[in-house]
Amino acid sequence: MNSISVRALLVRGMIAGLIGGALAFAVAYLLGESQVDAAIALEEAHSHAAHGGAAEEELVSRTMQATGGLATALLVFGVAAGGIAALVVAYALGRIGRFGPRATAALIAGAALLTVYVVPFLKYPANPPAVGNPDTIGKRTTLFFLMVALSVLLAVAAVILGRRLAPGLGNWNATVVAAGGFILVIGLAYAFLPSFDEVGKDFPATLLWKFRLSTLAVQATFWTGFGLILGHLTERLLTPVAAVRRENEGAAA
Repeated sequence: MNSISVRALLVRGMIAGLIGGALAFAVAYLLGESQVDAAIALEEAHSHAAHGGAAEEELVSRTMQATGGLATALLVFGVAAGGIAALVVAYALGRIGRFGPRATAALIAGAALLTVYVVPFLKYPANPPAVGNPDTIGKRTTLFFLMVALSVLLAVAAVILGRRLAPGLGNWNATVVAAGGFILVIGLAYAFLPSFDEVGKDFPATLLWKFRLSTLAVQATFWTGFGLILGHLTERLLTPVAAVRRENEGAAA
């Protein structure tokens, strides 16, 4: 793929990420914010019962947090993640089998959802307000991003391993071996990295479950929307070029 196509694909990836971020915001606002409000109310009730007195004045209103703040965060994340993923798609086209632009974009989006969010989420799931020790926020955040980096690097290593084993074992067996290695090393990371169980006994389990499912739904919506939109835009970008190239080659022949 030439540099013009890479630049064009990067722009389309950012556009797809922007649209995916808008879809994720809609899901987060409709599904997640009610869980956050319930958790905040629970936290404030416990704080009043323990300390009494008036609540602290908010620097940013809850309405602004749930609308403008949330939208800005997801849209910026969408543009940044979309641009990076589009570069990965540009590199992967034609290198991971006989997949067209739509299938390649869908595979990369699915792999990103798995490695960037699902694998770290299973070890360090998201917590709503009123859950977790404030003194461990820094450590938990660091470990979460360490898990993200480890998951991405291991996924890349699994792809490389699968490609090298394919000539001798066949595509299916090589894929099984590479996936098994990925799962094994991730399992060891789960076992040896520290865990945190900071959910209070009085915190409603249903609220915690709904909150975590909503965060998973937000990420699933973003990466699904991104993959479908980028696949469509990539196909429209590359298919006419391929058709013209075939016509030129036929004329030259």
